[in-house]
Amino acid sequence: MVLEKQIGLHDEYLEWHQYVTLLYIIPAIWIYVLALKDKKRNFYNGEMNFKQGFISGLIISLIVTLFSPLNQWIISEVITPDYFKNVIAYSVETGYHENMEEAEAQFNLETYIVQSTIWALVMGIITSALVALFVKTKK
Repeated sequence: MVLEKQIGLHDEYLEWHQYVTLLYIIPAIWIYVLALKDKKRNFYNGEMNFKQGFISGLIISLIVTLFSPLNQWIISEVITPDYFKNVIAYSVETGYHENMEEAEAQFNLETYIVQSTIWALVMGIITSALVALFVKTKK
């Protein structure tokens, strides 16, 4: 988020923010892959089935989910406190929202905390399942 802010994705190049942010998925999935490979190698002695990998991934997902509200607060209040003001103005200017009230209802800290927490859990479950499929021991 610091990098996004520094390169202007939270103000000057706000129109690109939603696309560039999707790139975050790549390192997030890579972290799951590395973590499950490490778990397989060091905890399960090189033999891990899908269930073991999936449960290990779920534990990571739960930890990430628990920290999501704090993470979102740090992003919104410390790193980029003007983001909501900027995205509200941009969404009304571009016609994404018809008025400020609609935009303010969508772009605020409370909504983002809820969305990021749900997103972390859902994507964590999906990522855990997919990575466990690839990392499990093939027989």
